[in-house]
Amino acid sequence: MAEVLAVCTVHQLLPDRGIGVTAIDKRAVGKPLRVRKLGVHGDVQADRRWHGGTDQAVYAYAQEDADWFARDLGRDIPPGLFGENLRTVGADVSGAVIGERWLVGARTLLEVTSPRNPCGTFERRMGVKGWVERFRSHGAPGTYFRVVRSGDVRGGDTIEVVERPDHGVTIGGWFSGSRPEDAQALLDADASGAIRLQPDLRRHLGTALALARS
Repeated sequence: MAEVLAVCTVHQLLPDRGIGVTAIDKRAVGKPLRVRKLGVHGDVQADRRWHGGTDQAVYAYAQEDADWFARDLGRDIPPGLFGENLRTVGADVSGAVIGERWLVGARTLLEVTSPRNPCGTFERRMGVKGWVERFRSHGAPGTYFRVVRSGDVRGGDTIEVVERPDHGVTIGGWFSGSRPEDAQALLDADASGAIRLQPDLRRHLGTALALARS
């Protein structure tokens, strides 16, 4: 059974030479927290040009992929280290289809929007040279969600996929491949109303498709 292993919020804001300050230092909180349109109660995003907002309100990462990196790096990857709000177990997070919906616990409804794009802040957080490419090459970016229906979330809550679009393009598949046929499938699904693409992703898909056809 898929479930939430931990819910994480910002522990402290940290200085970052790239963007000035970062909220990537998130840690598990041992109590229920309300998830609303802009994310988990008590959490913040310091650089809202690239993180946060309604289309990236919640970020989830799978324990199974964290375990892979723990073995690869020879160190623990505790919940929140990657800046995630939800650490899951038993859920194929990077295999989620863009636009699918998760019922978390009894009420909270989340919609898969886009993969996490690793950045310099993430590399500085990890202290591993070449981390961005190392993370990218594994092909398991985790996923961002928009909040369709608010509710309380806690460790141990079940996760159920209650709706899955037919286009078949997954978070990990787009992150690793960015194939023109996938871009077209996503744009078609968006145009038909089957899914609602994040505006930045829609623009990126259009650009990728135009380049592939040129």
